[in-house]
Amino acid sequence: MATKKWNPSDILRFVLFSLLGIFMFFVPITINGSNTIPIDHITNALKSIPNYGIVVGTVMVLVGVFLAIKKREWEGGPIKAIFFALKMVALVYLVLYLFKIGPARFHDSDMLPMIFNSIMVAVVTIVPIGSIFLAFLTGFGLMEFIGVFMEPVMRPVFKTPGRSAVDAVASFVGSYSLALLITNRVYRDDGYTAKEAAIIATGFSTVSATFMIIVANTLDLMDYWLMYFWLTFFITFIVTAITVRIFPLSRKKDTYFSGKPYVPEPKKHVTFANAMDAGIEALHKAPSLGKVVSQNFMDGLGMALNIAPSLLGVGFTGLLLAEYTPIFDWIGYIFYPFTALVQIPEAQLTAKALALSIAEMLLPAPVVAGPGVAIATKMVVAIVSVSEIMFFSASIPVMMSTDIPIKFTDYLVIWVERTILSILLAGLAVMLLF
Repeated sequence: MATKKWNPSDILRFVLFSLLGIFMFFVPITINGSNTIPIDHITNALKSIPNYGIVVGTVMVLVGVFLAIKKREWEGGPIKAIFFALKMVALVYLVLYLFKIGPARFHDSDMLPMIFNSIMVAVVTIVPIGSIFLAFLTGFGLMEFIGVFMEPVMRPVFKTPGRSAVDAVASFVGSYSLALLITNRVYRDDGYTAKEAAIIATGFSTVSATFMIIVANTLDLMDYWLMYFWLTFFITFIVTAITVRIFPLSRKKDTYFSGKPYVPEPKKHVTFANAMDAGIEALHKAPSLGKVVSQNFMDGLGMALNIAPSLLGVGFTGLLLAEYTPIFDWIGYIFYPFTALVQIPEAQLTAKALALSIAEMLLPAPVVAGPGVAIATKMVVAIVSVSEIMFFSASIPVMMSTDIPIKFTDYLVIWVERTILSILLAGLAVMLLF
């Protein structure tokens, strides 16, 4: 039963805020002949400002490097030192780009300019702007409302408590870094066991819809946006349902942060009234609209500053390795049997592209972005780039900064598992749809 009466003004705010968030991210509209979602129209308008990319990209990289030095990010072990070094390398790439220095191949449209403009500038533009409107999806009760209906699904399917549905959906449409911090806090408060926290971190904390827009734009898939989004959404969670039942996640301890054993949560009666109670309660607890929007924007800006030098440093280094070494061809052989099995066009190219996802989830897209590549191939790469979740330029370092007990080797094993499973599921889906 409902525990509170719903004030009409609260219901109106809940519905309007929720509809605004849904509209901005999920309702394509046509403006000046371009059909895409509203948030994409806004970012495209910003990027059309003369010299926008050069100015914003340069500032974001320089400030991001400054903050990394200020935070002494090289401390804390060899892995963090390596990521810090890659941020420093981004300064070299910035100089090469701005002054057109270095081999001519570096300045071809599919190399340094692509990483700088199509990926780095695009991401650091859309993340802060997108974060403003993500507030309407995650900050005023919609996630809690959805979470109530998801409670009966989470435990049997994902082996996590009902409350983790909010983490799962918020990660997908919001910020994985913020969601990971929330997951870590709940874990530290004994709200999740070590096993549950590891499942949520590695199974739900994928990049948000804002990053998916970058991938879709790079691969000319915005005409298929809703298909792409929902296929990725369901495949990501189906893969998670499988990985929780195999090594290494299946072997994680079901004990809380304090050391006490797992305690089953009480079952709740799922009704529309209870869902509305949860949504309205979250709305009541939320700060003012101005505060939520400004805080989301600042969180998004902070995230953009953190990832700008990583995107440039890791991104172009990954392209150089792909161009001048066989390392990703070798890694790609892990996935080739599976891309061939589901008869993906350009199976070998797809396998190599997806091998790049361990470095940065945005890197596979440019490899198959050519006009001669089949739409089916592009769709598979777009889906798997998101559903594999693990990449060294951002998500893995954020996970490593939490208290969640996941080994470095676990990340690599889970990445391989998720990539293979995602290829199989995405390949089957694309075979049916294209």
